[in-house]
Amino acid sequence: MPNMSLKKNPSREQDPNVRNKNFLEVSQGYDEALARDEAERCLNCKNPKCMEGCPVNVHIPEFISKIKEGNYQEAYSIIKGTSSLPAICGRVCPQEKQCESKCVRGIKGEPVGIGRLERFVADYAFDHPTEVEAPKSNGKRVAIVGSGPSGLTCAGDLAKKGYEVTIFEALHTPGGVLVYGIPEFRLPKDLVRAEIKTIEKLGVKIVTNAVIGRSITVHELMEEEGFDAVFIGSGAGLPNFQNIPGEGLNGVYSANEFLTRINLMKAYKFPETDTPIRVGNAVAVVGGGNVAMDAARCAKRLGAENVYIIYRRGEEEMPARIEEVHHAKEEGIIFKMLTNPTKVIGDENGYVKGIECVEMELGEPDASGRRRPTPKAGSEFTIDVSTVVIAIGNKPNPLIKKTTEGLKTKPFGGIEIDEETGATSIPGVYAGGDAVTGAATVILAMGAGKKAAKSIDEYLQNK
Repeated sequence: MPNMSLKKNPSREQDPNVRNKNFLEVSQGYDEALARDEAERCLNCKNPKCMEGCPVNVHIPEFISKIKEGNYQEAYSIIKGTSSLPAICGRVCPQEKQCESKCVRGIKGEPVGIGRLERFVADYAFDHPTEVEAPKSNGKRVAIVGSGPSGLTCAGDLAKKGYEVTIFEALHTPGGVLVYGIPEFRLPKDLVRAEIKTIEKLGVKIVTNAVIGRSITVHELMEEEGFDAVFIGSGAGLPNFQNIPGEGLNGVYSANEFLTRINLMKAYKFPETDTPIRVGNAVAVVGGGNVAMDAARCAKRLGAENVYIIYRRGEEEMPARIEEVHHAKEEGIIFKMLTNPTKVIGDENGYVKGIECVEMELGEPDASGRRRPTPKAGSEFTIDVSTVVIAIGNKPNPLIKKTTEGLKTKPFGGIEIDEETGATSIPGVYAGGDAVTGAATVILAMGAGKKAAKSIDEYLQNK
């Protein structure tokens, strides 16, 4: 019998007052009983709207039907047919704005927990591994710049078609934002490594410590190294700042540096690891996206008693996932909404001791469609903090733009592409993900990598 409950099954989670002191994964996901029960809520619609909301076109009703049958390996095969990183997507995708937002069950109640079911299936597959065979080579070679979600997806899709794919990664560890940006408690790094291994088993080679534009240029990859096509998925690693007084003080971090130290360099294990991190008793995180939530929740786990999210709009306008905001509140993060920093205050030794803010009010919508925040006269106040983290977005690093003659870019630094194919201004060179859009979501980057892989295949078949 179908499960006609109006509410989705909640995921098992660590207690908030326990988890805000450790870096273990917050969500424990569904066990088999919960997964089967939640799968029974799916109506298996003839015209599945949920698939319209998925950037990588996962065949959602099909894999959920297999869960109902208890055939989890087949469910995994269905997901892997279109998605290279299901265990990651099941954890960090904003399903509430994508597949689940289109679910018919959400009209009169809560949608089916599609993301939680995807995670369950992927975790089952990791616990019950099967052999993966690399396809026979078709003789054509493709270079991928960057091993983040767009690069890994493009590589996986091309490898399945027989292309000899090499990924060039600037850092010493592959994974891009999946390893340096998203904390362990939200996305365990063992799991990221396992997902990458499944792609390597398809024959994909990964070269680390290779900075394209320094070690070798995009043109040299094709002209000297013999690659038939190149995909640029180098992400957006250049942080934005507020440009307010005091941002150069000791104790002010970009979210990029703060999270890279913690996630990639394991600063939370210092001195067991080599990289330290300075937090202190009170931390202000400026911004309202998922990165701000990640930074704030990390700071809490590193021992800060008071951690403030400072955001210039209201909670309804926050771009962060509802789940991330909910988890942050449960963990004791303090939200200062309709608040904007005007100055970072330092002590006589050049270290942060406070942040000066002003209250805001919302006016008419701006270019983003959200109501424009304006300062309230005479509402200035100061918060005592020892660390400030600026989490207001990133833009692409200019290195590839500067070293790739003929590559057209947008004013903010993103690479110009044909929206239908991902093709750049250089024949045989494609791009996607944050390198094109600026900082966005993992799943949108994956969708861009998937689209580019299809276009590269068509380009090289017709060449």
